[in-house]
Amino acid sequence: MFTSGAESFLRQAREIQDEELRKFSSRVTNLLQNHDLGNETTDCLQRLFLIVSVTKYGRKLDCKLVELLQTVLCLPKCPEQVQALCAAILREMSPSNYLILSCSEIQDVKLLSLVSSILLAQGNKKAEVLAVGQRVLKVLEGRLPEGQSSRHILPLLSKIISLSPASLTEDQTNLVNKRMVDWLRYASVQQGVAQPSGGFFSSPRARQPGPITEVDGAIATDFFTVLSIGQYYTEDQWLNMQAFSMLRKWLLCYGDGANSPHSDDKSEVDGSVMSMVSATSTSSRLLPPKERLREKAFEYCQRLIEQSNRRALKKTDGDLQKACLIEAVTIMDIICRQDSSYVYRTLSCLKILHGRVSGDLAYARALLPIAQFFLNHSETAAVDSEAVYKHLFSRIPAQLFHSPVLAFEFIQFCRDNVRFFTENLNLFRQSFPNLFKLLAWNSPVLVSEFTDLLPALLGADTAIEIFHFLLDLPCLAAALDIQLRSASAPVSERATWDPAAKPASCLEAFRHPLYRSTFQYLLRTEAAPRDSPERLAPLRQLLGSMASCPRVVQCADTVPVLLQLYFGVVAEFADGPLISQLVLVLLERSEQLYELPAFKAAVHRVLGSQLVRLCKLHPSLVTQLCKELLEFSGTVSNIRNKEEIFTSVVWAIGEYMAVSYDKRCTVEQINKFFEGLEAMLFEITQLRPSAGFPRSSPRVITVLMTTLTKLASRSQDLIPRMSLFLSKMRAFVQSPAMASAYSEEDSEEILTRATELMNLLKMPSVAQFVLTPPAEVASPRFHRDTNVSLPLAMRTASRLLERGAGFVPG
Repeated sequence: MFTSGAESFLRQAREIQDEELRKFSSRVTNLLQNHDLGNETTDCLQRLFLIVSVTKYGRKLDCKLVELLQTVLCLPKCPEQVQALCAAILREMSPSNYLILSCSEIQDVKLLSLVSSILLAQGNKKAEVLAVGQRVLKVLEGRLPEGQSSRHILPLLSKIISLSPASLTEDQTNLVNKRMVDWLRYASVQQGVAQPSGGFFSSPRARQPGPITEVDGAIATDFFTVLSIGQYYTEDQWLNMQAFSMLRKWLLCYGDGANSPHSDDKSEVDGSVMSMVSATSTSSRLLPPKERLREKAFEYCQRLIEQSNRRALKKTDGDLQKACLIEAVTIMDIICRQDSSYVYRTLSCLKILHGRVSGDLAYARALLPIAQFFLNHSETAAVDSEAVYKHLFSRIPAQLFHSPVLAFEFIQFCRDNVRFFTENLNLFRQSFPNLFKLLAWNSPVLVSEFTDLLPALLGADTAIEIFHFLLDLPCLAAALDIQLRSASAPVSERATWDPAAKPASCLEAFRHPLYRSTFQYLLRTEAAPRDSPERLAPLRQLLGSMASCPRVVQCADTVPVLLQLYFGVVAEFADGPLISQLVLVLLERSEQLYELPAFKAAVHRVLGSQLVRLCKLHPSLVTQLCKELLEFSGTVSNIRNKEEIFTSVVWAIGEYMAVSYDKRCTVEQINKFFEGLEAMLFEITQLRPSAGFPRSSPRVITVLMTTLTKLASRSQDLIPRMSLFLSKMRAFVQSPAMASAYSEEDSEEILTRATELMNLLKMPSVAQFVLTPPAEVASPRFHRDTNVSLPLAMRTASRLLERGAGFVPG
């Protein structure tokens, strides 16, 4: 966050108009033309850089100014600060059509670095990338003049291999391999010398360099690494640190082990066994450059792992230890993937490391690359690594869900290895409650990653439990918040809580015996399919006080998206019994949701649409669950509280309660549904308006009318009752109560549907054909096959509708 003064300064830079910018650019142009490179020019360039960099859209500068910036940049005696500002402005203006820079003749390494950075900023243009790459490699090949250092061009090399790895030849990669070996392994172990101040009391004794130390203050007895500590650093030590920072990228680009001498005509296991005998005894100087770099990089990483075991004196050094440990393990994994001869040497090292850091949550992020190594190489080394995965999945998300970096890396780790986990590790699917904690706390940042992970977690054994978990995700976010606050509560405050008294807040309830087991169930670390989710009902009510918490609201917003994905995946593998169970749970849970109005409405919309989808896939559900659907559709409160789901249930009854979809369907069942829905429609159209009951939407009324008509067409004894009811709809629509409750368009919609349905029922055989068409009617042949009765039926239906044209608007 910026201070108020900085915010004001940035706002002024953003709001500067083009005319004012042109005037200011003209002033800068005059200064540069006069070669006035003093403080005024520096201040103007700083302001110009701020103006061109602070806006989202590109600012346009005069071509003359752009040319002058390039000219000044390349002046032999240009101050470093002015050079850096000119280069920064030109980078911000990229890509530019006025660029005349070239790196081919530049001898000064610092200037080469600045000019090349501008050329690479023009976009991924192969010519510029190739030219910069060749110039950088040429500089590395020769000996630099006194006072110049290669460390200014290593960032360029890193950028080049990202943009165009193929731009380097084999000889050039071998050259860099050799240089990196020297930088990594043979840096000085003495501290650098401070720049002399030139004061009267300066003395040669005061400038004598001391030895490099470890993070715990001990004098280093081994080679220099990025974890070696000094007050000042030499040039080769800076190169050492830079080389390590780009080592992973370099190995991934150019460290492919296809030509490794250890892997020719041998299996991976044979190569690994051989390594124990030969690899350590062979002089690394006899190896080709690629293999020698691999060997030295491995030794460097081993040294970092040893250094990470030291107790750092400063917090910043401790943080650096953890970061370097993660990088070291990752690089060792890459080396083992490229050359299996390193697997056994790494295995023993990482086993010890895992035992050391697994009990320290401060090193939790390091467990991910360790687990990745075991995942990649445990089969080669014939090692059972399930204990590593079990510790990772059971403990880390449960205790560190509030770390956003760890949460992202953990989900990314799972996503990268999801195929292995689903095929080989049952623990992964059983640990889904812990993974949902990461999502609940870090929504909506992790939603896109989680959408890739959710299908792998779903199976016949977890589908129902995950459905409950998704619906309770806002509760989980609230419970995690309370868990964190409870852990940080002062001891004196915890002692004042009375277990015998009713808890006055969520924080007190978290430790109250009455709610303790419920919280433990919601915060469980593994799947518990036998436990009943109904026990969470009191907790949902208790946690309702946190409905306005931003984290809970954000979490609730992600649930509809995940529910859509959930049903799409379940529909692909679920059988009839599982779908039946899911529909029952859906109807039950539609009433038991977290008290957040927007959340409930969004979830109801998804559940309603997905219920229709499930019934389309399994039409026999309606007959199979007729008792439950009859009970749900016969409850008036479901119209008010769950209109989307109620409408979907009624539609499904009308669509699939037919013998053509399930031979078990009987006339008695049809009659029961008809009587229940008829009573419902009668109540909301004839009784409730006069009682001041909230109006039902036209959609509910029209769906109820259509469903009742469909049922009547399948049990023709019901047709007279339905026709009589439809004939009364005109009086209903024109009643004073309805005229005040519905708009003219809504009333017309209800009346039009009633008229169409009543006209259809005047010809029962046509009504049955139109409202309950045979399954083969959906075949695409009907629009061109003239030997069927569908065209005749459609013409007949059209004439019936035309007969009631006086009631149809337009």
